[in-house]
Amino acid sequence: MAEPRPGRRGGRFRILDKDLGRITHAEAAQLHAMRPVWRLGLMVLAFVALILLAVGLSGAGAAYVWLGAGLIVAAWLGLAIGSNDVANSLGPAVGAGAIGLVPGLVLVALAEVAGAVLAGGAVAQRLAGGIVDPAVLEASGTGALVMLAALTGAACWITLATGIGLPVSTSHSIVGGIAGAGTAAYGFSGVDWGSIGRIALTWVAAPVLAGLLAGALVILLRRKVLEAPDRARAARLWLPGLVGLMCGLFTIYLTRLLDLDRGGAGLALAALAGGIGWITTRRGVTAEVARGGKAGAKTLLRPALLVSLLIMGFAHGANDVGNVAGPLSVILGGARTGGYGMVPGAVLLAAGMTIALGTMLFGARLVSMVGSGITRLNAGRAFCVTLATAIVVIAASGSGLPVSTTHVAVGGVFGVGFAREWQDRRRREAARPDLPEEEQSRRRLIRRSHVATILAAWAVTLPVTALLGGSASWLMLLLSGA
Repeated sequence: MAEPRPGRRGGRFRILDKDLGRITHAEAAQLHAMRPVWRLGLMVLAFVALILLAVGLSGAGAAYVWLGAGLIVAAWLGLAIGSNDVANSLGPAVGAGAIGLVPGLVLVALAEVAGAVLAGGAVAQRLAGGIVDPAVLEASGTGALVMLAALTGAACWITLATGIGLPVSTSHSIVGGIAGAGTAAYGFSGVDWGSIGRIALTWVAAPVLAGLLAGALVILLRRKVLEAPDRARAARLWLPGLVGLMCGLFTIYLTRLLDLDRGGAGLALAALAGGIGWITTRRGVTAEVARGGKAGAKTLLRPALLVSLLIMGFAHGANDVGNVAGPLSVILGGARTGGYGMVPGAVLLAAGMTIALGTMLFGARLVSMVGSGITRLNAGRAFCVTLATAIVVIAASGSGLPVSTTHVAVGGVFGVGFAREWQDRRRREAARPDLPEEEQSRRRLIRRSHVATILAAWAVTLPVTALLGGSASWLMLLLSGA
């Protein structure tokens, strides 16, 4: 008897392995697309080094020099965030043909600014005053310098990691930079290690929650729509309701965020938004079926992907704006921003606009690569991963906890892959023999490599950026004589 070929029998984790392979290609594409931003980062760091040298030699006008350097580093970080994470929001929708590249970039940029201004305050305030005591920052008179050191440490690590080909999280880098700079300036007692512990716990919990939610969504979508005898009829029945529910829940979140839910107004607005989402999606699905002549998943999910694109862009702006706005508010000075630990709307708007600018200037290159057939996820799985990621990131933002959007999305990929393979295994378990041991080992290695990548990012980024931030803080304090 001929030996069975692993490729034909290897279906146990086939979907998950393919999607994880696409994530690997996407990370490589991110690193390649980040090259222009990386070169700009090298220039920024060189400029900061020259500023440190000038201050050390002259000592004149140090306060204004720190302010200028802080603005430059913060602006570069905003550009890097906008250029690096845009594929999480836009890649699936462009790949499915739901929207063109340029209109998609504009929509994502607007959604990011809206998320930054409306919902970015909690994360920004956590980073501005939840890691290092605001009273200590204000009383010492060195708060601006410490936050500049934190930004510089984070920028050094992001630039170095990108240059050597390592995926890195901006959120993790900023938290580590602030912790290290604060410790170098004020000692271990000056840093709230309990807050850092809660943030780190969220970094572990968020991908798990995204995986559970994405898995549940893909099971629902697969059973009710994609495996239905009449896909078009099932899509017209289920997808409008799903999108309408998304719109309604998101509207409830916004009304509570803006304190507009008094007297039932929030529920009324949610019902209106849900109704608009239902009608628009039903019309869109009907039009796509009539235009395409075939009820394929990519065709049916175009309207839903467009909605999830906007929610994901909002979530990204709400969470990642704090990486820029939090430290920047301290650098600008408590007297001009309303007190240390408080982040005004103007700073949130400015930080959100730098992220949006990064999306517009550098995002097209990345989305073009990630939206290609090599790297994009299947439309149905992409929708589930995007929606689950957005929900988890928004929940973290509301709690003031910075998380990595990319790592949350990878958790969603794991959830979707395991859910689909679990369904397939249950359906065909009796008829299919086990895989050869060598094939099982190869597939376990693929999955473990991605888990190892995420764990390495958690394990390495925080201490490395803390060390870099602490070193920058010590050097700046020494040169300024503070």
